Amino acid sequence: MPVDPLSDTLGLMDARCVVSGGFTAGGDWALRFPRPDRLKITAVVRGSMWVAVEGMPDAVRLERGDVAVFDGSRAFVVASDPTPDPVDATRLFADAPGPMIRYGGGEDVVFVGGHVELGRAGEELLLHALPPLLHVRAAAEEAPVLRWLLDQLLRELTAGRAGADFAADQLAQLMFVQVLRAYLADADALPAGRLRALADERISPALRLMHAEPGRPWQLEELARAAAMSRTSFAQRFRAVAGVPPLTYLLDWRMSLARRALRDGETSVSALAQKVGYTSESAFSNAFKRTTGVAPRRYRDVARAALAG
Repeated sequence: MPVDPLSDTLGLMDARCVVSGGFTAGGDWALRFPRPDRLKITAVVRGSMWVAVEGMPDAVRLERGDVAVFDGSRAFVVASDPTPDPVDATRLFADAPGPMIRYGGGEDVVFVGGHVELGRAGEELLLHALPPLLHVRAAAEEAPVLRWLLDQLLRELTAGRAGADFAADQLAQLMFVQVLRAYLADADALPAGRLRALADERISPALRLMHAEPGRPWQLEELARAAAMSRTSFAQRFRAVAGVPPLTYLLDWRMSLARRALRDGETSVSALAQKVGYTSESAFSNAFKRTTGVAPRRYRDVARAALAG
């Protein structure tokens, strides 16, 4: 099976989507949400509404099937229209008996939301690349799948069936992947970084090689040849989209793999060094310490102590 660098990267992000709930609303209404301080996904299952993000000049209208992703850095308001004074949403959800609340008169709008918990690798990848608000319209290529996921998510939140919490979390995870795909579809709008590199078709053959064999001593000429580009053109293109030279990207990817292995696996440091392309444990340890600030064994001890609580 061909290597998929995006799937590889998502696997190291430690991303976990959690559905926090939703609401039905009617009439004139407006709810203010505080700054989430984490990635937040919201979706309109029925009707339409407006969303205004703190510091952004214009409100955005969300229609049925639209999805909004907030980078977590700003407070925002959702409303029937931009004029009503907003009510503090946290108080309403705190007093609600279940994950869904009712507000205002009627059921003109049904809205569901959740957040994405990211590990350090995920934060480095996403939180500095996403805009304050990402609007995925229902007309996007991913829209049919998103609509199906939204419908299923609403059923799980409202039906009260056994296993509903687990099912809702899995559906939210799939929704996150679809939203990310929609975001990557407009790769030219992304800032330089790993996320943009994963979406760039011209350098993708070289990325697949590095992800398939991270321990191989890749040379710039080999990677450029795989991308059907000259060495100079490849190096320039790679740096423009990834923000770093190709071999620096390879080093970063190796260190990401090493951090995951040290945190979750039982591989010895010497075996791990060979796996990620180092001829000796000392060479690997020096590179790891330059990247993370701590030696591999110390990193493993601290990471496992944190996981143990």
